[in-house]
Amino acid sequence: MTSRLLEGRVAVVTGACGRLGPVWCEALIDAGADVVGLDLPEAAVPHQFADLQQRAGGRLVLLRADVLDRSALARVREHCEGRGSSATVLVNNAGIDQPPGPATTYRLEDIPLEVFRGVVEVNLIGAFQAIQVFGPGMVQAGRGSIINIGSLYASVSPDAHFYDHLPSDPPFLKPPAYGASKAALVNLTRYFATHWGPHGVRVNALSPGGVEGGQDPEFRRKFIARVPLGRMAAAQDLRGPLIFLASDASAYVTGIELRVDGGFTSW
Repeated sequence: MTSRLLEGRVAVVTGACGRLGPVWCEALIDAGADVVGLDLPEAAVPHQFADLQQRAGGRLVLLRADVLDRSALARVREHCEGRGSSATVLVNNAGIDQPPGPATTYRLEDIPLEVFRGVVEVNLIGAFQAIQVFGPGMVQAGRGSIINIGSLYASVSPDAHFYDHLPSDPPFLKPPAYGASKAALVNLTRYFATHWGPHGVRVNALSPGGVEGGQDPEFRRKFIARVPLGRMAAAQDLRGPLIFLASDASAYVTGIELRVDGGFTSW
């Protein structure tokens, strides 16, 4: 039986066309929420999102907005209000990552500053700006849940040995800005939790571990060897934690980082 813990609520999901965007949107739809997904004008719509839109009907819309464009975010807020309800759930999912595989690589000392800055701007500043735009409406309403999507790499450094089998010169490295931006996002989560808690707005981080997504077998072998549960995460593993944080099931939970990593960060 599908839980309807979010019946009648409006949720905004940034980066809705990204790898995990459809996962968050589907979980929220199935929990009863109406969902407004945001993504860049040029972002392709994955079939998972298109299929979900068809199933959800008017309860899932996609609007084009850059999280670094405050006026675009404000228009999304106005769209929600024009439909009769301000957003009471915000999932800050938009981000820049670089999965293992063919990519432009750099030696650590050669990483261009603009590459580092670009990751931080989207992953951290974009989330901050989305909170600024959608959070005050929650404060005014006296309720709301903001969920910042972190990463296990907010807590630990990527193991370069996971990637040393990849044919690349220079060797593939998980971008240092990625984990740094996610660690900062977790701290920002705590900051807003303390300021807006008295107004009924909860702010938490959800940090997935490695999510199954067609990675090469050698990477999977190395990664899974470090996971106490002995596997990578499936999309289904992320749905429950998101709905827990979005709904009143976590009414007394704020300022935490919920790691959904199979125990990876336990050792």
